[in-house]
Amino acid sequence: MKKILVVGGAGYIGSHTLRHLVHKGYGCVALDNLSCGHKEAVDDVPLEMADLLDKSSLKNVFDKYDINAVIHFAAFSLVGESVSNPQKYYQNNVCGTLNLLDVMLGHNVKKIVFSSTCATYGNPQYLPMDEKHPQNPINPYGQTKLVIEKIFGDYASAYGLKYIALRYFNAAGASTDAKIGESHNPESHLIPLVLKAIKGERECVKIFGNDYDTPDGTCLRDYIHVDDLAEAHRSALEKLDAYQGFINLGTGVPTSVLEIITAAERVTQKKCPAVVEGRRPGDPARLYADNLKAQEILKWKPQYTNIEDIIRTAWNWEVNRKF
Repeated sequence: MKKILVVGGAGYIGSHTLRHLVHKGYGCVALDNLSCGHKEAVDDVPLEMADLLDKSSLKNVFDKYDINAVIHFAAFSLVGESVSNPQKYYQNNVCGTLNLLDVMLGHNVKKIVFSSTCATYGNPQYLPMDEKHPQNPINPYGQTKLVIEKIFGDYASAYGLKYIALRYFNAAGASTDAKIGESHNPESHLIPLVLKAIKGERECVKIFGNDYDTPDGTCLRDYIHVDDLAEAHRSALEKLDAYQGFINLGTGVPTSVLEIITAAERVTQKKCPAVVEGRRPGDPARLYADNLKAQEILKWKPQYTNIEDIIRTAWNWEVNRKF
């Protein structure tokens, strides 16, 4: 049976996508070096320990399994770290992807769905942001993803690679059965930080700026449930023969930092300790998606459009988490 190779399959979005694919009847193999992922997140699927910077270990996986397509999640993604250590990001994200592509072509595997990001756009010039928005990344993390997108275009022209790059906005939430969810170290995403503050695992959550030109003065972001992302990846996989290119994944519904905090307080029935600090450099006031292309090409619409429903799944994970 031909397999889908899920690279970074033990990570947050990778593990949810893996479960979704298996539920839909796909044969899958997970590949991860566990630098950020968790082996506990992979269940009933082979987990191959390999690193994208070790081409021989990649070749061994492709030799072992009959792989016909790849979904590629593996990347370092901390914006601040990418600024202080760009070498790490270019080496891992770009060079690692080139190794993956080389091994794929060597095994005549020419289909890939790629985990990209709205960080390739940089600061918004208009909203909602569609796929025609200029791409001017303001940090090395976004730059590495943009470089990889351009590599895919060149490989498509030269070698017949079929690809779809999915530009996420803010991934959030956890599986409905609370068996897998968000588990980063260090944690940098707002919703788990809020929930950890509510649980007493953090002293407080920091609000970076409350003087933006937004209804409540705090930044607006587009939060998309991880299971909606998983479904979009499967749909992209199934559309690779008909379409190649770039697609936004977001709800199109902006939610402020304060709205996240108050929604989490309603879900948990507990108060969230919060302190206001100064703005962080590079934080745009508003960032949200135009997802019409995803609706048109992928026939996809997010099922989670209420922020409390998203937070409820994240809270269930936080209070039941095993890793």
